[in-house]
Amino acid sequence: MSLGVQIFCLFLLVCIGGFFSFSEISLAAARKLRLRAMAEEGVRGAARTLKTKENPGRYFSVIQIGNNMAAIMGGIVGESAFSPYFSAAFRYILSPETAAQLGFVCSFLLITCAVVLLSDLLPKRLAMNNPERNAMHIFGTIISPFVWIFDNLANAVLRFLNIPLAPKDKLTSDDILATVSAGSDQGIIDANEQAVIENVFNMENRPVTTAMTARESIVYFTLDESEAEIRKQISQNPHNYFLVCDGDIDHVIGFIDSKNVLRRLLEGKPISITEQGLVQQVQFVPDTLTLSEILEMFQRSRGDFAVVLNEYALVVGIVTLKDVMSTVMGDLVLTPEESQIIERDDHSWLVDGATPTVDLVYTLDLDELPDSQNYETVAGFMMYMLRKIPKRTDRFDWGGYRFEVIDVDANKIDQVLVQRIADTDARSAS
Repeated sequence: MSLGVQIFCLFLLVCIGGFFSFSEISLAAARKLRLRAMAEEGVRGAARTLKTKENPGRYFSVIQIGNNMAAIMGGIVGESAFSPYFSAAFRYILSPETAAQLGFVCSFLLITCAVVLLSDLLPKRLAMNNPERNAMHIFGTIISPFVWIFDNLANAVLRFLNIPLAPKDKLTSDDILATVSAGSDQGIIDANEQAVIENVFNMENRPVTTAMTARESIVYFTLDESEAEIRKQISQNPHNYFLVCDGDIDHVIGFIDSKNVLRRLLEGKPISITEQGLVQQVQFVPDTLTLSEILEMFQRSRGDFAVVLNEYALVVGIVTLKDVMSTVMGDLVLTPEESQIIERDDHSWLVDGATPTVDLVYTLDLDELPDSQNYETVAGFMMYMLRKIPKRTDRFDWGGYRFEVIDVDANKIDQVLVQRIADTDARSAS
């Protein structure tokens, strides 16, 4: 083969590789919104190109095959065309063996530079100018036949090997949360919005005990409660609902709505727990339910109040729809007085003992607390780590933080101070 024919073949292969590079970047840079608008305007080929853009896998496969074939053949043709001339030139100053090796290297560098410049960089720069139009012309006419051929060949092989033709792509919650986190880092999503989205996904993993009002904080009435005592309790504890019990809290017979009590007060009627119609039937739920299941239950029953029982049928707390939504919305609906974790500065936090450990883990950006299956609240975490009923000033270090009990009421941990150890030691030394 003469040098002229070899150069022509090389030029043709470079043009073919450039065409495939041009096609690839045209489809990749084409904007879906622009293609959709053009399709709605009736532009020919826009709808077909948009469909290709939404499922580009097989088109890119054909492009890569064509590009690689052109590059490989270009290297073979270029090496055979230019190596003899470079070798002959080097023989005047080097030995024949060294000249042949150096001639091959020079030929390789020349072909590589030509392919990178003419078959890759330049076509991609040109394709960036109006990529939607370029993609419509290329994928609507030229590439489609090649795609049909290779696609059917690939499908035949996959059928022969008994492999599914379409991949089973599954979008997980981790994928969504990673996308949300990336959007927050770039300033597209607000930090509060990110927290709400993460809380929604965490509802599947958070037990109802992390959002309920605990047993010791429940205000309830007994059947023999006097009207004066009822008035006093409602005025001191302005809740929406009050449990009604027969003797003690573990014998719940129903609940009363404070609005009904207020209505009777405005009408001047006496208030009696035993009066028919005042006490309503209450829902009981196990403490093993998640917040997601509680929300679904409220939706089915059209209610917004339930009593939480443990495996021994003892009352461990009450939960309302507001409790669930407050857990999801977080700081967007909670006032500073209601927050269980108060950030004092960048290095320390004041934490309520009843705070669920999942909230502490999220705030401190921890992976997990040790043996977390043994407790649910910060108070339980402190007792587990100290191995005793904590007293004021009891403390321990774990995970780069110092946890110190600062307030105890009748063996109940009310408040815990959490500090970063390195920052605490630095301030003490200064």
